[in-house]
Amino acid sequence: MREQADYYYEQSAVVPVRQQGNQLKVLMITSRSGKRWIIPKGIIEADLSPADSAAKEALEEAGVVGVLLPGTLGTFHYKKWGDICNVQVFVLRVTEVLDSWLEDFRQRAWVDWEEAMRRIEEPALQALLQRLPDHWEEQG
Repeated sequence: MREQADYYYEQSAVVPVRQQGNQLKVLMITSRSGKRWIIPKGIIEADLSPADSAAKEALEEAGVVGVLLPGTLGTFHYKKWGDICNVQVFVLRVTEVLDSWLEDFRQRAWVDWEEAMRRIEEPALQALLQRLPDHWEEQG
């Protein structure tokens, strides 16, 4: 049985990326508890598209702004609140990193793409990150 309203189970996430030389760098942030490395993710807000909601999460949780690449990297699912959450994942080409932001209690770290895949615990999200270099080349 669902513990939350239906809209809680429709979420969006963003992979903040920048290119440094030949390497793709991914901005990882810590979870609220500080125990895991994640990407910004949240409930799709009623007045925003999934993509715009993902960009807002990047600003609030990671303190970055940028340009969303067209389309999604894909979707993944995970269990929370007694049911399955569906998450659309977008890629953000970071153009600005803020010194202070809403959730600046979170640590953040720029890591190379392979390290980002090692840090992510959700297998479905790891599989999506496998697509990142191709998506970046096609859309970036």
